[in-house]
Amino acid sequence: MQARIDDAARWLAQRHTQRAGYAPLPGELRPAGVAEAYAVQDALVRHWCADGDRVAGYKIALTTPQMRRMVGFDDSIAGQVLESRVDRSPAAIALAHAVHLGFECEIAFRIGRATDPAAPPGSREAMAQHIDAIAPAFELIDDGGADYRQFADDDGSTLVTLAADNAWNHGVVLGEWRSGWQVIDSDALVGIASIGGREVGRGQGRDVLGHPLDAMLWIAAHLAARGRGLSVGDFVITGSLVTTRFPAPDDEVAFALDGIGAVRMRMV
Repeated sequence: MQARIDDAARWLAQRHTQRAGYAPLPGELRPAGVAEAYAVQDALVRHWCADGDRVAGYKIALTTPQMRRMVGFDDSIAGQVLESRVDRSPAAIALAHAVHLGFECEIAFRIGRATDPAAPPGSREAMAQHIDAIAPAFELIDDGGADYRQFADDDGSTLVTLAADNAWNHGVVLGEWRSGWQVIDSDALVGIASIGGREVGRGQGRDVLGHPLDAMLWIAAHLAARGRGLSVGDFVITGSLVTTRFPAPDDEVAFALDGIGAVRMRMV
């Protein structure tokens, strides 16, 4: 099995290097299930980190009804964010570095106290004790030009490929961190996305698995099942409040999170 996992990770890495369009992992490399897909993801991330990069945070995909309807899946998927792929707002993002770049608008949390893999937090209140700051964020994804209409009708190959391919994470743009976040009703937060000053979508914190802290509980449990915890300084982007948008050259993009701040980027 390990040989197939490593071969699948190399296949994905090569396609990224070549900037090839989306294709599901071929039959002989297709993971047998989601657990094996995450093993491929780990191998892919190890490959990317071989030259000194490191994992700086985590993403959760498909946490809102809007995003699940968009791709036809009914569960979330985790991914890992490399330090080299984190930018601070305002950022200039090169569209040419991706096959088909999209952005998602998210609530980010930063970890101030590590979680124990043997006993991950079991309630929102317990999870909140591990978080020291909140920020608005963009996730950048590269879907390789995939046809979303086919996802719900395939044989599951897209789901395992998406998990194996690090949930398509291409990077993250972070806004300013805000401490003292516990006084904020995070499930009622309103986020508004705009391009060139024109609103293109909005959502609320409660759209993310019912509550942003429930998304944090999900990732803590996901990592604990793999013998890992969240470390001090890690961040988690908790899922897009609006459906993915695909910007054009020279677009000025903003995401304002009510009472928290805004994150901005320009497409070049």
